[in-house]
Parts: sequence; structure tokens; C-alpha cells
Amino acid sequence: MKDITVKTDSGISRVLLGESLKNVDRYLPDGKVIIITDENVSKHYAGQFPSFPVIRIGCGEENKNLDTVRKVYHELLKENTDRSTFILGVGGGVVCDIAGFVASTFLRGLPFGFVSTSLLSQVDASIGGKNGVNFQGYKNLVGIIRQPRFVICDHNMLDTLSFREYISGFAEILKHAIIRDRKLFDRIETNLEKVLGRDKDLIHELITASVKIKSAVVESDEQEAGLRRVLNYGHTFGHALETLYDLTHGEAISLGMMISNRFSMDRGILSLNEVLRIDSLFRRLHLMKEVIYDRGKVLKVMLADKKKYGDTFHYIMISGIGHSCSGEITLDELRLFNEKLDVQGIFKLVNP
Repeated sequence: MKDITVKTDSGISRVLLGESLKNVDRYLPDGKVIIITDENVSKHYAGQFPSFPVIRIGCGEENKNLDTVRKVYHELLKENTDRSTFILGVGGGVVCDIAGFVASTFLRGLPFGFVSTSLLSQVDASIGGKNGVNFQGYKNLVGIIRQPRFVICDHNMLDTLSFREYISGFAEILKHAIIRDRKLFDRIETNLEKVLGRDKDLIHELITASVKIKSAVVESDEQEAGLRRVLNYGHTFGHALETLYDLTHGEAISLGMMISNRFSMDRGILSLNEVLRIDSLFRRLHLMKEVIYDRGKVLKVMLADKKKYGDTFHYIMISGIGHSCSGEITLDELRLFNEKLDVQGIFKLVNP
């Protein structure tokens, strides 16, 4: 087991890589605990939960909203929740977002922790303290940054993921490699068959490397005032694509990363060879998806992006695999790039 400590101004969070759900009692405080999970996780693992009240929510991104939050608040009232109560989220990204947001806002803030059950959550959603929900179709528009006391990443729970869910989570590992660690990218590229075959030793190694990258970035800039913005690589276009099309988060941000790479190349800081090398790995990992790309709709959704400041965006580019930078671009620049975007072989265009 690897124990990574994330120290920030708002608190200290332990990330326990390879720890088991069965041992969660070791990390819970004395007193009342309430578990928040979803129906699918409950179906597979409820028998391993500690003996505390359980609140179940629906599965999927469509349930990550204020309606679900309101329902959980009602359940907490029924359980006579008080300031001594600890909230334990057991699930993937949606559960962690809901549990973290509820805990951070109910009674002006309750302590909480996670048992992370999906690859996406173990390398990204459960780590770093971002707890948010979607609003009127826009991604993570309502939220707060507050650290969990601990995150248990039980790698054995990844066995129940579908191939699509597993690969979707792998997109975030690739993101971390592309923005910060060229050697990690090389390791993935040269061990592709093991990645696709879910080799447990390799996956544990890659998860650990990915979590170390994210943890270091979060420690340096918890509130996303500077360096942490690089973690949004691929997310400006990616969140819009996820909102509009039938894509998983990983599929959408993979397309978003490919678009960002073309923007970087358009700015003259990234070579075509690097763009094609990254494209190739996304393709071999089955993360390249065709959508009927509507420039107007995508731009409209991006205008509500939380990374927008007035008439500018903080946009993440790369100058090579392992090297990223954040730059301010104007709305006009983003609109012009969107209009001339040519990603033949990835998108079908509605408004060419």
C-alpha cells in the first residue's frame, strides 16, 4: 500500500493507494458515520460496508445535480445528522462529488472521506478537494474546494468496471502524463497490451504515478489561482463535448486534449509529430470517438465554462509531451480557432 499525504491550506488529506474497503474502519473517527453510495456500487459491495446508515443515489452523470443533493439533505435530516457526523462516500466520481459537496455544505461543513471505486475517481475525481455538481446542463458549475480526510483507492474494485469505464478513467492518467511526465507517457505507450489487459501491477504503478502528479499540483495551488489550471488541459472543449454528446468524461476530455494540441500547434509551440504521437495513443486506447461536431453549440456551452473570466479564458496548451502552460486567450481567439478547427478523422462536422 502507498500512503500519499496532500497538505493544503484547507486541510490534510491521506490518499491510501491499494488499501481495501474492508479496512475502512481503521480510518473512521469514533461516533456517527453515514455512507453515501450509488445503486450499482451498493449491488456489488454493500456486503463489505461497515454497519452504518446508507444513503443511495442514482447512477450516472445525470444524477450529479442539485436535485440529488436536496434528496440527500432530506435523508440526512431523517438520520438526525449533527456536527459530529462523518460522511463516507463509497463510489466513483459522481458519488465523490455528491458526498463531498453535501458534507461541505450541510450544517456548514461536516468531515468526510472517500472509498474510490472507479479508475477515473482514483486518479482524479476523489483527489484534490473539488466537490461540485452540474447545473442546467453545465458541468460542475456549482461547487466548493474542501479536502477529504482520506481517500481509499481499492484497486481490486476496478475489476467490476466495464471496459469503457476503465478506459475512460485511463484518459486522466494520460492527461497527467502529457502535462507533467514524459517518462510516464513513454511507459504507457510501450506497455499498451498490459494496459488494455488490466495488468494489476502495472495499473497500480501508473495510478501511483498519476496521483503523485496531481497531489503535487494541488499542494502548490489548492485554489486554482495558477499552476492547478494545468489540470484543466482538454477540459474547455471536453466539458462542452461531454455536455452535448453521448460520451464518457474520459472520451470527451480525450477529444478536448486533441483539440488543445492543435491549438498549441496553431500557436507554434507544439510540433505535428507530437500531435500525431498523442493522437495515435488515444486511438489505440479506443478513446477516439466520432461525434457530429456542431461548432455553434460547442461554443455556446463553452461560454458558460467556469474557466471564463470576462472576455478571456485560461486555456491550457502543451509545448511537448510532459510540458504544459496556461495562457489567457480572448473569446474572439477561441471563436476563430473553433471556426477553422479541422480534425478530419475524429469529428464529423455539422457546420463546416
